[in-house]
Amino acid sequence: MTDLVIHPIGEGALSGSVPVPSDKSIGHRALLFSALCNGKSRISGFSFSADNVSTADALRAMGVRIETTGKTELTVEGVGLYGLRAPDKPLDCGNSGTTMRLITGILAAQSFPSTLIGDHSLTKRPMMRIVGPLRARGARIDGQPHPKREGDITAPLQIHGLGEGQYLGPIEYESPVSSAQIKSAILLSGLFAHGATHFKEPTLSRDHTERMLSALGVPLRTVGTMVELDPAGWNGQMPALDTEIVGDASAAAFLLVAAQIVPGSRVVTRSVGTNPTRTGLLEVLRDMGAGLSIESLGERAGEPIADIHAWSQPLRAATIGGERVARAIDEIPIACALAARASGTTVIRDAEELRVKESDRIATMATVLRSFGVTCEELPDGLRIEGKEGPLEAADIESHGDHRIAMTSAILGLLGRAPTRVRDAGCITTSFPKFVATLRGLGARIDVDEAQ
Repeated sequence: MTDLVIHPIGEGALSGSVPVPSDKSIGHRALLFSALCNGKSRISGFSFSADNVSTADALRAMGVRIETTGKTELTVEGVGLYGLRAPDKPLDCGNSGTTMRLITGILAAQSFPSTLIGDHSLTKRPMMRIVGPLRARGARIDGQPHPKREGDITAPLQIHGLGEGQYLGPIEYESPVSSAQIKSAILLSGLFAHGATHFKEPTLSRDHTERMLSALGVPLRTVGTMVELDPAGWNGQMPALDTEIVGDASAAAFLLVAAQIVPGSRVVTRSVGTNPTRTGLLEVLRDMGAGLSIESLGERAGEPIADIHAWSQPLRAATIGGERVARAIDEIPIACALAARASGTTVIRDAEELRVKESDRIATMATVLRSFGVTCEELPDGLRIEGKEGPLEAADIESHGDHRIAMTSAILGLLGRAPTRVRDAGCITTSFPKFVATLRGLGARIDVDEAQ
């Protein structure tokens, strides 16, 4: 087990210009769509985070040839929509909910059976949110009863495959929650369906799937929070991809917040994706008075990118809720670190989706903040956090195997009175493999303790 020991930065500051890992949300989709394309696709800027590797390994197990051709480059030999083969063992999705949910949308339409498994954390995450609508269009999927959510299921998922001459049917589905994973699973199943797919969500979640499918010539139409995929007249083929993945806004968020809360700091994160469906945290930073400027660099593979400059300034409390939460759902833990240093009381609402992530991030962040001496109140759908001046208490944090909890705790540890320990921090590799090295390069002192 890997622990991190974060030393107080004291009178020091963070300074530098750094890259961030490529966007793993886009990485998952680039792999999946390349596998279903016709021809050889090239993906550059791939992060090789543990989550993305889980997707690559699952595809390899179904006969897709994926080769590493450079430090951040892959080639994928597409097999077309109907070229996947039955895996000879369960597909291990590791810690990646995105892998499991998106690939279920593809496997639901196949003729062969398959089983999806994952680590301890993933086997506690709810799956009926995708299984329900997929069953409604004809898929045959079973899972294990969820230990805490009556009527829900979780992995392992058994996908029984369709009989000869059977196809998924049309669907009109209105999701009760805004989720790019649900939306993407339904749209992926729609590539194989006989009939149209209509999906609607309360607020617009990240739209990387829609952007990539449209670029591949799939007949997609988006109106507000509704997306329609109608394959009538489509030949069912997608050309090979040649794409470069942008920097991950969610990874950049930890560095941008660190620059705000460590006095005297100035940090630049380079070539970060600034897709409007992912910029909720940038708006929160501005509302709280953060030092921030965005230098647009145009677009890369249909995604806007920018260098983001951040520097420390006094922060004020804010209310975070509504559709902005959907555009910052992965960044809410690190937004709690901002709130811990802002003048006044910050209220986070409409974030109940955080309770079904890698951990219950509302309950876990409440525990983390209190461990650092920050006063907070756990709400059913969020948190109420009182800003704290001066050094934070040294803390001993359990990550619960949640990479975003581990990284948020490490950032807060920079402001401790004494060293902070973050336990089971190896989970950070699922999204930001060079997190420790990047912080060290900016001036932080962090020890890695391979605990026995």
